[in-house]
Amino acid sequence: MDLLNTLVDKGLRRELPTREEALAVLATSDDDLLDMVAAAGKVRRHWFGRRVKLNYLVNLKSGLCPEDCSYCSQRLGSKADILKYTWLKPDEASRAAAAGLAGGAKRVCLVASGRGPTDRDVDRVSDTIKTIKEQNEGVEVCACLGLLSDGQAERLREAGADAYNHNLNTSEGTYADITTTHTYADRVDTVHKAHAAGLSACSGLIAGMGESDEDLVDVVFSLRELDPDSVPVNFLIPFEGTPLAKEWNLTPQRCLRILAMTRFVCPDVEVRIAGGREVHLRTMQPLALHLANSIFLGDYLTSEGQAGKADLEMIADAGFEVEGAGEVTLPEHRVAAAGGCGSVCGSHEDAGCGSHAEAGCGSHEGAGVCGTATVAATQEPRTDLVAVRRRGAGTDLAPNA
Repeated sequence: MDLLNTLVDKGLRRELPTREEALAVLATSDDDLLDMVAAAGKVRRHWFGRRVKLNYLVNLKSGLCPEDCSYCSQRLGSKADILKYTWLKPDEASRAAAAGLAGGAKRVCLVASGRGPTDRDVDRVSDTIKTIKEQNEGVEVCACLGLLSDGQAERLREAGADAYNHNLNTSEGTYADITTTHTYADRVDTVHKAHAAGLSACSGLIAGMGESDEDLVDVVFSLRELDPDSVPVNFLIPFEGTPLAKEWNLTPQRCLRILAMTRFVCPDVEVRIAGGREVHLRTMQPLALHLANSIFLGDYLTSEGQAGKADLEMIADAGFEVEGAGEVTLPEHRVAAAGGCGSVCGSHEDAGCGSHAEAGCGSHEGAGVCGTATVAATQEPRTDLVAVRRRGAGTDLAPNA
């Protein structure tokens, strides 16, 4: 296909596709789906080989968020039966992180629900970052704490944070449909603050909220302009007790198209399959590794993920390899542009934190937008695949890693 050859050539040159080309990827027929995956896979392998970076989420503070993000199980007014607890102590967070690192993760994403951190919260998280780094040599740490005030990103950097995650989640034009307690511009400002402080920026999206193809292209093009090192792609987890509980707009094929479009638009960044992959990609998860070079290991913030052992088996069986702690994630030109920051960093967590990523550092993952959707035929709801996390951080049970 001429379109796919053009997209591959552009991806290898880091040239931005046109909006029409990006929309055409989302409109790919099922008959041409494998050709599209193969084309995007060439771009992924050019920049990242067959390596898969593993990231591990630690939910530092769960539930009771004052923000009203429609997709989030931790939102104001949520009736979802999730774990609720206040800040983990540094040693508790470090023990949780160690479980993920033992499972093969090279980055720990520290997430906390809320609009944004107070200065006291930044002190608390700084102590946690220092404890994790002292007890786990070579670990990357990404913080995802919501909207940042002036000077807070610099303090996190001084404490040892490598990256900051804050997702855009959806297009600017539809943002007000999913939350009223902060704005799209607030999120953009926080990503700029992270960049300015020398942190590796991680920012992504949530698909499956009823948005249109145009909305998806808008948000991915906006991410390209923001130039994060990592882009987590979350798929809405429709939690009972949230406004988007009835939104089941994704099929495995549509998820693959979204990931491929993201790879073509952001060819040389860490594209992460974040929250909701088990719910919506299901048995097609291994195929998605040809598009993304990063995943979360084990459970998410408030939902259970695939068993960590199964994640590792999936990577090996698909012919990929786990990225080692000493390997640099990003291509050399991105590392140089970052001035050394994030040399082994890549997203993303995964997200725009207010945090709440169901998915990955991405704060309130799992989102929901009302859009004029050109969505693929809806699937039957798979509520059996949505399981609330009952182990790991905030419990006495061993984490899944």
